[in-house]
Amino acid sequence: MKPGILVTRRLPSSVIARLEASCSLDLWTGREAIPREELLSRVAGKDALVCLLTDTVDAAVLDAAGPSLKVVANVAVGYNNIDVAACRARGVVATNTPDVLTNACADFTWGLILAVTRRLGEGERVVRAGKWQGWGLDYMLGMELRGKQLGIVGMGRIGQAVAEKAPAFGMRVVYSARRPVDLPGAEHMPLDRLLATSDVVSLHCPMTDETRHLIDQKALLRMKRTAYLINTARGPVVDEAALAWALREGRIAGAALDVYEREPIVHPDLLPLENVLLIPHLASATTETRTAMADLAVSNALAVLEGKPALTPV
Repeated sequence: MKPGILVTRRLPSSVIARLEASCSLDLWTGREAIPREELLSRVAGKDALVCLLTDTVDAAVLDAAGPSLKVVANVAVGYNNIDVAACRARGVVATNTPDVLTNACADFTWGLILAVTRRLGEGERVVRAGKWQGWGLDYMLGMELRGKQLGIVGMGRIGQAVAEKAPAFGMRVVYSARRPVDLPGAEHMPLDRLLATSDVVSLHCPMTDETRHLIDQKALLRMKRTAYLINTARGPVVDEAALAWALREGRIAGAALDVYEREPIVHPDLLPLENVLLIPHLASATTETRTAMADLAVSNALAVLEGKPALTPV
């Protein structure tokens, strides 16, 4: 009898084919995240769960699945949506998808840095609105990156990949992390000093109780008035109300966000501001990367179902 597996969102057809060949597949095909009640109902009796960061997998979900559940495979590098301790207590393996999205997220981060410091979002809106009056010597001036300091908060795989690209833009790198990493030319320093001295602050830390609202009003007040904040980590790392205040009052020059506290809801005070770039969670959104993420998650699930170690357990 084939093991039962619940997949909470549509995946690439090549990945679905792998599951159908060896599992009894239950696939949620809705465009939105699977409703909580539907998740609790459909996970019952399943041997595996392939989920996304939009799905909260807590003790209630694990209990609804019952003792047959062997693996929860997250299609994401972060796993703050999964109660890992509850999984371990029930003998359920939890996995994630590191490495395969590192380059895409690092490239995207630099896209955000360039876009916000050169005011590309503002410029495009002016053109589309038919408000452009023509070229001007002092019109919509931005900030050059060469000679500036990039402060990276969280020096995991993605943070390091972002740092490695900094020399191409002439930026020096400093970073805040639990421990120093072996990265030539990058200086490890306390967060307060990083915030006070950096021209661009890019967040790449995991979402934990310690990092929730790590960037609050006090942190924003430590930053230069000419500095820019980039967030491709997790939304709750930034206090969006405080950020809107800082942007509105000119306490920092600008921000670029790919993630939000209450996705897909964006704090209403951010929406009218011209000096913030708002992107709908696209850091890993390339065909190649999203396919690789789904493929790795399924490989993790199938490995555990076959009695083998998971490729990337958390």
